[in-house]
Amino acid sequence: MLILAVSLAFAWIVQPLFGAILWGVIASILFAPLNDRLLRAMPTRNNLAALLTLLVIMAMVILPAILLSAFLLQEVAGVYARMQSGEADPGAYFLRFQAHLPQWLKSLLSGLGLSDFETVRTKLTAGIAASFQTLTARAFSIGQSAFGFVVALGVMLYLTFFLLRDGKQVAARVETAIPLDPDQRAALLAKFAAVIRATIRGSLVVAVIQGAIGGIVFWALGIHSALLWGVLMAFLSLLPAIGTGIVWAPVAVYLLVTGAVWEGVILILCGLFVIGLVDNLLRPILVGRDARMPDYVVLISTLGGLQVLGFNGLVIGPVAAALFIAAWDIFAHSRLQPEPGAS
Repeated sequence: MLILAVSLAFAWIVQPLFGAILWGVIASILFAPLNDRLLRAMPTRNNLAALLTLLVIMAMVILPAILLSAFLLQEVAGVYARMQSGEADPGAYFLRFQAHLPQWLKSLLSGLGLSDFETVRTKLTAGIAASFQTLTARAFSIGQSAFGFVVALGVMLYLTFFLLRDGKQVAARVETAIPLDPDQRAALLAKFAAVIRATIRGSLVVAVIQGAIGGIVFWALGIHSALLWGVLMAFLSLLPAIGTGIVWAPVAVYLLVTGAVWEGVILILCGLFVIGLVDNLLRPILVGRDARMPDYVVLISTLGGLQVLGFNGLVIGPVAAALFIAAWDIFAHSRLQPEPGAS
C-alpha cells in the first residue's frame, strides 16, 4: 500500500513534465546503439560518450524540428492572413470546382440531394477559416509559453544525458522490480524497447520521408502552401490504411476537374508509386518482423492515443498496444507450461 501511495504521489508531481520525460526515454532508447559504439571507442569515458550522443540528437532532431516548426507556424499565419484579406478564398476554389463538373455528375448529385452547393461552399469556407484561426491562436499561445517549452526541452535533454550514461543500470533495476519470472521480465523489456524503436523508425521516420516527398511534389506542381500540405501528409501517414491519400487524392481530383490534367496525373502517379511505396518499402526494413503489429491494431491504438494524450499518444498508443499483446502472450505461454512435478 505504501509503495502504491508514494508511486502515485510521485506520478502526480512529475505529471506536468510527462512529455519531456517520455521523449527523453524515447531518445535514450533510440540513440543507445550510437552511445554504445562511442563507449567501445572510449571505454572509460562514459560522460563524454553520452555528451557526444546528446550533441548528435540536438543536431539531427532538435534543431531541425525547431526550424521546421518555425517555418510551419509562419506559413500557417501567412495563409490565414491571405484568407482574411480575401487574397485566398476557399469558396472561390469550390465554385471553380463546381463550374467544371460535368453535367451528368451534377445531375447525379442533384438526384442524391447534394445539389445545394452554395450551402456546402459557405460551410466549407467557414470551417477552413475557423481551423486556420485556431491554428494561428495556438501559434501565438506557443510563442507566449516559450519559457515552458524551453524548460521542458531542458528537462528532456538533461534526462536523456543521464539515461544514456546510466541507462543499463536503470533498466536492470527496473527489470528486477517487475514481479515476473526473469525470462518474462527480459522478454517484456525487450518488447518495450523494440516497439519504441519500431514506432519511431517505422512510423515517424517514414512519415517525415512521405511528408517531405509530398511537399516537394506539391511545390514542383505550383500548389500553394506546399510546406503545410507536406506536414499534413506526414501527420496523416501515421494512420495505416488511410495515410497521405487523404491529402493528395482530393487535390489531384480538383486539378483534373478544373483542367490541370497533367498536374493531376503527375500527382496521382507520384502519390501511388512514390509516396505510397515509401511505406511498403521502408517500413518492413526499419521495423522488422518482431515488432510488427496488425495494421488495425496500430490504427486503433494511434487514434486512441491521440484522442487521450495528444501528440504523445502517437508513441504511447502503439507501445501500450504492443505491451498488452506481449503481456497476454507471456500469460498464455505460462499457462501452457506444465506444472512443476506434474507427470
